[in-house]
Amino acid sequence: MIRVNDLVFSYDKDVKILKNLTFSVLEGENIAIVGSNGAGKSTLFFNLLKVLDKSSGDILIDGLALDEKNLLSIRKRAGLVCQNPDDQLFMNKVYDDIAFGMRNYGHSEQEVEKVALDVMAKLDITHLANRSSQRLSFGEKRRVAIATALAMGPKILLLDEPSSFLDPRARRNIIDLLKTLPHTKLIATHDLDLALELCERVIVLKKGEIIHDGATRDILTDKQLLLDADLELPLSLTDANCLAMKP
Repeated sequence: MIRVNDLVFSYDKDVKILKNLTFSVLEGENIAIVGSNGAGKSTLFFNLLKVLDKSSGDILIDGLALDEKNLLSIRKRAGLVCQNPDDQLFMNKVYDDIAFGMRNYGHSEQEVEKVALDVMAKLDITHLANRSSQRLSFGEKRRVAIATALAMGPKILLLDEPSSFLDPRARRNIIDLLKTLPHTKLIATHDLDLALELCERVIVLKKGEIIHDGATRDILTDKQLLLDADLELPLSLTDANCLAMKP
């Protein structure tokens, strides 16, 4: 589904942001990409869609080499949901934000309407169709941003910090929503409890390098491993929280 081989990225010759990343993603996998600020999580996503162009290395998405010839096809197959939904929502109405990508690719208005209505129904945002995206709550914006990606019919979702800036109820709603989506998912996140709940595999980045790649439970319960990556145990696994939950 995704194959990355020896990916290197830098903004200038002297500072490498991503360093020789090599990993594969199988169809249907849910993988958390974790690491401290500056580890390279968002930069990796931008390279997977050629928003930023790799310095060197090979990337294949759904069997297609990431190059100019295949770029449009790859961006249909892999949808990015940005950390800040305001980066994706810029039309006057929610419906038009969801329809934008399909219209841009030349779909008929009949096709656009069918897909947009279907996606809004699945995400329970039909009532927002004629609202301005800029006047929504952050949780509502997050759902609309996911809808803009789903409307393109991707096989893969790249989700950058999907639970950030959300209150507990909105966070739970997003987690429950993501559980229902059958797509292959890469989730860049600081929310290790979300990773523990949603993902069967974790890739740990530190200063642009993969330092661990393995089963979620093995990685996220290893306190020393997480400390070495400048991370902490998920809140649900801390001693204080476990004690508080005892009768």
